[in-house]
Amino acid sequence: MRRSLRAMVITSTVAAVAFGSLLGTPAHAAGNKIVIWTDKDRATAVQYLFPNGYKGIPVEVVVKNFEDIRASVSQVTADAAPDVVFGANDWVGELAANGKIVKLNLADRAKLALDAGAVSAFNYRGGQYGVPVATENIALITNASLVPTQPKTFDELSKMALALKKSGKATVALDVQQGAGGDAYHMYPLFSGLGGYIFGKTASGAYNTNDIGVFNKTFAANAKLIDEWNRTGLISSKVDADIAKSTFLAGKAPFWITGPWNLSDIKDPAKSKVTKYRITAVPPIVAGQQPVPFIGAQGVMLTSFAAGHGVESAARSLVSEYMATEKAQYQLSALNDRYPANKAAALRVQNPQLKAFGAAGAGGIPIPNIPQMNSVWGPLGSAWVASTKGPGAIPAAKAFAQAQAAIKKALAAG
Repeated sequence: MRRSLRAMVITSTVAAVAFGSLLGTPAHAAGNKIVIWTDKDRATAVQYLFPNGYKGIPVEVVVKNFEDIRASVSQVTADAAPDVVFGANDWVGELAANGKIVKLNLADRAKLALDAGAVSAFNYRGGQYGVPVATENIALITNASLVPTQPKTFDELSKMALALKKSGKATVALDVQQGAGGDAYHMYPLFSGLGGYIFGKTASGAYNTNDIGVFNKTFAANAKLIDEWNRTGLISSKVDADIAKSTFLAGKAPFWITGPWNLSDIKDPAKSKVTKYRITAVPPIVAGQQPVPFIGAQGVMLTSFAAGHGVESAARSLVSEYMATEKAQYQLSALNDRYPANKAAALRVQNPQLKAFGAAGAGGIPIPNIPQMNSVWGPLGSAWVASTKGPGAIPAAKAFAQAQAAIKKALAAG
């Protein structure tokens, strides 16, 4: 299905999408169009959903760099602003707080049709500020040629990986990207598998920023395992994104913690020597703590500019009604290789790799969408770097205790 949809829309949409992108964001005349901002990876799929506009109003898709959309929405002038944006759930707190996106009234039937975790990822201070259309997460990809039998525990994985490295069949034991700046996102399955968490929650389900779990009692008791991983060379902060990718594609790493965005390279024989692989969750590290990844929910949000453009009613319906449907999300998934948030659409996914990533994300934690998360990424990533840099590493207990203290200080400073 995915190939046929691509064939149908590529030629008919590229010109239209490119036209909107080259012009920037054209000025609105009241009620004359609904402008959607999205990135190049989703543009063709989004354009396909609205060949004849929506509710009698033309829909224009404008291409932006994904990471630029959040900042651009906050800075754009009203006449050049979008009515709808595709973006990530962790943008919600900032955009809602500065009034750039508006609260939605998501019908009960729509909520029930969608993955509950993905819906909650777009909830901020009790308000629903977006409709999730897809989820993505990292998983463990195993080179099945090097590892015929999948390890059931992290201890088994460690022994297999280190034996392959010692024999010379692998140059990296476990590919998980860090680099000088750290990478708390990619390290999160290991962090959660040791009992770590970012923020607790209140009785109402809101994030409790006074409850910081970076160095909670459970994690503190398990932190010595990180010291062992560093001592044996299982994990090294010297492995950055480029090293992780190149060693795995060269067949020189048995395991890689990464996301679906690297599947196309793994499957490309011109780039990859890996001919057999498996996609699974990271196996248990300690009893009672299942490693889970962050879940990145992608969705669609209604901007506060739509009212001034005279299209709020139609744009609101597009976001909160149409984009929640099985039809829209299945077509979007088929063209974009992301796991749909609509549960019925998810059941129709045929891509085995995509299904495997979905299974590996079971129980995952939505990336916190509150502005305070900006105070977490740096210290948490730095703690991993400091404790896994080989000779000269500081004990993990000290590194993560320092990270927790730094986060508390940053939050107190506002």
